[in-house]
Amino acid sequence: MSSFFKETPFLDAGVDDASERNAFSANRLVRNSEHLSAHDLAKAWDNPNARLHLYNKGEPVLKYEGDRAHALFTLQEAAALGFEAESGIYLGVRNNLPVLAAKIAPVEELPSGYTSLDIRSMVVSGAVVAEEVATLGHGWSLLSWHANNQFCTNCGQKSEKIQAGYRRKCPACEREHFPRLDPVSIMLVIDGDRCLMGRQPHFQPGMYSCLAGFIEPGETLEGAVRREVLEEAGIQVSAVRYHSTQPWPFPHTLMIGCFAQAASTDITMDVTELEDCRWFGRDEVGQMLTREQELKTPPPMAIAHQLIKMFYDVSG
Repeated sequence: MSSFFKETPFLDAGVDDASERNAFSANRLVRNSEHLSAHDLAKAWDNPNARLHLYNKGEPVLKYEGDRAHALFTLQEAAALGFEAESGIYLGVRNNLPVLAAKIAPVEELPSGYTSLDIRSMVVSGAVVAEEVATLGHGWSLLSWHANNQFCTNCGQKSEKIQAGYRRKCPACEREHFPRLDPVSIMLVIDGDRCLMGRQPHFQPGMYSCLAGFIEPGETLEGAVRREVLEEAGIQVSAVRYHSTQPWPFPHTLMIGCFAQAASTDITMDVTELEDCRWFGRDEVGQMLTREQELKTPPPMAIAHQLIKMFYDVSG
């Protein structure tokens, strides 16, 4: 086993919570989702101090003040923008005030002073503070789930929002439906002072990243890591160590980051999944992390960047 695996404090990487370094992880809302009802949603709509996240055709609506964007709006601002109350859901409480999410009637151009921006670009630009980024992702995950799960999967009847939007229930058969969450293993495979990265055809030019794949029913996290690495790169994996997680609202994924110890090194790439896959030495990884070279890693918003950076920092 490499010294990286023997010496690295994987569970916290020397910080209180390694997940806090990942985008969408700074959600401070108090949810109390198990105890919510339609009354709580109605009460929030009646609170003049309530705040809303709004979305135009899937993109958060923002209001700029200088170089900083704000993504929380008053009920009056939401009404002026034409929000659709029937889409509204309750997210939680922040500073003793309710926070909701809703769509606005789709428009090509917002009124002066407002704009909309896709969530990835919003994070990369750093225009919105981390806490609002996290709750925007939270809101979009739930709104998109509601939009795509209007009918009961048991009997086919139209279902209804309950628990202020944290569940749906069929009035015909009384089946309850819970928000979807897709767990994904994302892993950096280590062999001494080098790591394994691959690229898919849709990646930005020159970008390489960790391997990743959905965790399947009946599978452990460690099992998913070993299976995905073997399927995509033909590499056998021994030890697996957890690092951190990242909510990924595209639309409702939880990325679970790990390091994996290579037990073999000859690559047999799955060409249906990857465009390229190879080993990178530590020095080359350091150059890629600057993102100023022809080859580069994902941006800091991504959990993959944090895994790669930790390997570089610790393996030196």
